[in-house]
Amino acid sequence: MAKQTLEQKLAILSDAAKYDASCASSGSTKRDSRGGTSLGSNEGSGICHAYAPDGRCISLLKILMTNFCIYDCSYCINRVSSNVERARFSVDEVVKLTIEFYRRNYIEGLFLSSGIIRSPDTTMLDMVRIARKLRHEENFRGYIHLKTIPDAAPELIEEAGLLADRLSINVELPTDASVKQHAPEKSPEQIRRAMADVRLRKEVARDRSHTGKRPPRFAPAGQSTQMIIGADEATDTTVLGQSTRLYASYKLKRVYYSAFSPIPDASSRLPLISPPLQREHRLYQADWLLRFYGFDLGEITGHHQSGNLDLDIDPKLSWALAHRGLFPVDVNRAPRELLLRVPGFGTKTVGRILSSRRHRMLRYDDLHRMGAGLKKARAFITAGGWSPGALTDSAGLRARFAPPPEQLSLF
Repeated sequence: MAKQTLEQKLAILSDAAKYDASCASSGSTKRDSRGGTSLGSNEGSGICHAYAPDGRCISLLKILMTNFCIYDCSYCINRVSSNVERARFSVDEVVKLTIEFYRRNYIEGLFLSSGIIRSPDTTMLDMVRIARKLRHEENFRGYIHLKTIPDAAPELIEEAGLLADRLSINVELPTDASVKQHAPEKSPEQIRRAMADVRLRKEVARDRSHTGKRPPRFAPAGQSTQMIIGADEATDTTVLGQSTRLYASYKLKRVYYSAFSPIPDASSRLPLISPPLQREHRLYQADWLLRFYGFDLGEITGHHQSGNLDLDIDPKLSWALAHRGLFPVDVNRAPRELLLRVPGFGTKTVGRILSSRRHRMLRYDDLHRMGAGLKKARAFITAGGWSPGALTDSAGLRARFAPPPEQLSLF
């Protein structure tokens, strides 16, 4: 077998990393390189981002250290039994790529994951060595996100948290039973222990000593996790219920949903089918409603007998159509909690409404200037000079928002 070039490794391992959901550096501590001795910068409010069409952040150098893996998880393209082209970066190669890409202004940080090679400790040690070299030898001050390995020694995960901005430990699948069925070499209990340990270490790092000295920062941008969606029969109710528990138990910054699709034959030119990604998108929307809009799980999924979200319309609109008796609401009088449930109103729009209506009555045109999505909202609100009339209760209201039916090809 011919020795692979660095460019060939990069092509293989950046493509393999697309199945890992990454995140922005928002929430981290502010660092900069002014003074001439350091490289890179990381604003506490977040770095500059570019986004792929499916919403994933692509401003980081997102790679696997290796796609070799000793595990045989049935949903993973890099499992040991998979017939894929393999590659492995050395520690120095990852450091070199990160620094060179940063200097070319391609990236502002590193997202590093890896298959398990030889053992969890061996793999985690190499990832820690990469972060250590970047921080201490290259004086790299940019953002680093490490996908940590729950089976690795706690002291390795601790050092990873002292070097990286964010850590993530994947729960893999929505239920313990699914993990044991599809990833039998992984332990749900060990995953949760590792996540709990990261939370505890982060909380300890916030406490000052009796002298007022603050301990070294630990994963200042917090921890996140990733869940594979569609590899088992878990409903959206089960998925979102698990996410709610994870947020509460481990103070996560984010749960990432990764749509599972069987890998097409290499010779096929067919595009990836859309339903898995559409389900992923709806789960993100529902997750946002649970965290920031005051919805509970039963409200979002309770009116669907299947336990799954409606793929054709977003969860808030689906809820509003199922509760038309609460609408239309008067934007000049309704409380914040009800305004947040109006389709087309985001948290910023609601804040502007509450602030502006203290001084004057709001008209329909005012809402447009505030950034409201009136294409959805107009059927559910009243405002100065606007009433939806019978539109709110019209039989064809859902059809206004759902995609039109398509004629399927037979060939």
